Amino acid sequence: MAWASPAHCAVGTGAYLPEAALRECRHALDAQRAECPMLSTETDILNAAEAWRRSGRGVALATVVETWGSAPRPVGSHLVVDEGGNFLGSVSGGCVEGAVITEALDAIADGRPRVIEFGVADETAWRVGLSCGGRIRVFVERID
Repeated sequence: MAWASPAHCAVGTGAYLPEAALRECRHALDAQRAECPMLSTETDILNAAEAWRRSGRGVALATVVETWGSAPRPVGSHLVVDEGGNFLGSVSGGCVEGAVITEALDAIADGRPRVIEFGVADETAWRVGLSCGGRIRVFVERID
């Protein structure tokens, strides 16, 4: 049986899966992408940021700029947030996502970009919403 690399499905869990299971997971994610904003493509997220800004909304963009160890989302992943707290995309999941949304709202309000870092040991990872230990660094900026 062929085994695939760690798969990070909708909930951000990582596990080694047989190739058939990985294909099934990818198919399910593709089917859900239109229904679940956290599964949108990076292009969808950036298009939404542009459309929200054009409509007059305050908008911030969060981008994963660095990871160490295991991380639920790769470098380059985006989360766009508007001034009303609406969001599209994902940079991590769990309580990290909530903290990034809060920072994005602050960036919309004060206009200052910021870099935030989240890290957790393996033994406490699940309690804070990360699939396993690791660290991520996220850049948050207001889009003008």
